Amino acid sequence: MNRLILGVQPVREALRAHAANVLWIALQSDTPRLDGLRSLAESLGVEVRNASRFELDRLSRGEYHQGVAAEAPPLRLVKLDKLLAGQAHPVILALDGIQDPQNFGATVRSAVGLNRSAILWGENSSAPLTATTFRASAGAIEHATLCRTPSLTAALQAAVAAGYQVLGLDGHAEKSLGNFTLSQPTVIVVGNEGKGIGKGVRRQCTDFARVASPDTVDSLNASVAAALALYEVCRQRGVL
Repeated sequence: MNRLILGVQPVREALRAHAANVLWIALQSDTPRLDGLRSLAESLGVEVRNASRFELDRLSRGEYHQGVAAEAPPLRLVKLDKLLAGQAHPVILALDGIQDPQNFGATVRSAVGLNRSAILWGENSSAPLTATTFRASAGAIEHATLCRTPSLTAALQAAVAAGYQVLGLDGHAEKSLGNFTLSQPTVIVVGNEGKGIGKGVRRQCTDFARVASPDTVDSLNASVAAALALYEVCRQRGVL
């Protein structure tokens, strides 16, 4: 099924990624941002439709739309075997039970912005790929490498067999993430907002690491922890 994208920045990124089929813009929109989206869509041959605020409200089902919406095909998902056999020295961010669309989207944004890291997650107990998630990623999801798997536990087991180190983020781990060599193929696991990493997934981790001192905070927001971990990856790989 096609998907709905809402908001100026997510729609702009969908257009830039050539992922939009139809664009709806509020009638009598004379703001530079919306005018710019209209011009971009028209230059790309995307169908542009004028819509009333009522029509946009109905289309978005009450979600915040900023006067613009777009229809796009489903996101392209990469199969696990292709993901694991991808780059020479890949880093994958695995999300274990991240159910908050804001956290999921913000994490995708960090993954794209820091080292173009791939996102791996299990299809159960995870935030759905909805307009809320797309907006939280500020459109970065249009440029992300995404892999949804029936079982995150089995996927991590396959990653270890393929030569990856699998590091679970744990605020109480003895070692800091900086103590690990992150230039090798690595999966970084971020746990659920409340429960952390599940037992089955923990058993697949080759080690655990923290990204903040346990003396200062007990735990970090999932998307913040992911961003800090990916920053450390970039620092070690000399891409910052």
